[in-house]
Amino acid sequence: MTSGTSSGTWFNEALYPDWGQRFKVVKELVHKKSPFQDIRIFESSSHGRVLVLDGIVQITERDEFIYQEMLAHVPLFMHPNPKRVLIIGAGDGGVLRRVLQHETVEKAVMVEIDGDVIELSKQHLPMFGQDAWNDPRAEVIVGDGIDYVKKAGDASFDVIIVDSTDPIGVGDVLFTDDFYKNCARILSDEGIIVNQCGVPFQQADELRETTARRAKFFPHVTAYLAAVPTYVGGFMTLGMAKKGTPPHKLDVAELARRAKGIEASCQYWTPDVHVASFSLPPYIAQNLPRP
Repeated sequence: MTSGTSSGTWFNEALYPDWGQRFKVVKELVHKKSPFQDIRIFESSSHGRVLVLDGIVQITERDEFIYQEMLAHVPLFMHPNPKRVLIIGAGDGGVLRRVLQHETVEKAVMVEIDGDVIELSKQHLPMFGQDAWNDPRAEVIVGDGIDYVKKAGDASFDVIIVDSTDPIGVGDVLFTDDFYKNCARILSDEGIIVNQCGVPFQQADELRETTARRAKFFPHVTAYLAAVPTYVGGFMTLGMAKKGTPPHKLDVAELARRAKGIEASCQYWTPDVHVASFSLPPYIAQNLPRP
């Protein structure tokens, strides 16, 4: 989410010209320039291992569970019977692992453009993907998610999860009209797409513009919240668009029934948190279309 440089024993993040954060670096584990981006993984004193792409902190060992649980579990529990899931990005494997916790899932296709992210995550961040890489239901493709979505057949998936960087650089093409149009085409009748929409305290335009694009192709667009310490600026929004019935009408009891076998492994997601996450403060809600 930011640009940054390492300075002595500190990694400084500076997405905003007048506001940032820094991590104390215990040990740099890898720093590599792939064909797509600059990749850095280091051990921090406060957040464990940290994955950085193009100077942008993507995820940390200490709080990855918040982002990844909410990105994966909310749409899968929202869908009545998710069998086929497409994950675009998420090369560290954490989202794939959470998706495969759902017994209804028969196939999870993960398309990550940068194979180096996958391999370096397997080597230096094995706690994220764990054994998901070897699950027979998982198909991991090193390739262009945009091209994959263009070529996929109609109604091929029930849920699409986009775990991308902000709409700059390699992530920019994941926020276009054509992309969302194709996502709507390949989703089933109750299909759901979710992707991160930034921290609206500082990035309200990201939520507003992305939501407007999705609204052209989906009858229901909304967003929900996750409080991820690494993503500074307050709540992060995860944008959701859905076909069929509205996306946030489940009650706590129904979610609890569906979450048996999964909830015990969660450190952030619960049925109550799921329902509450759709209650948006006015400063965030004002960036969404009025009902």
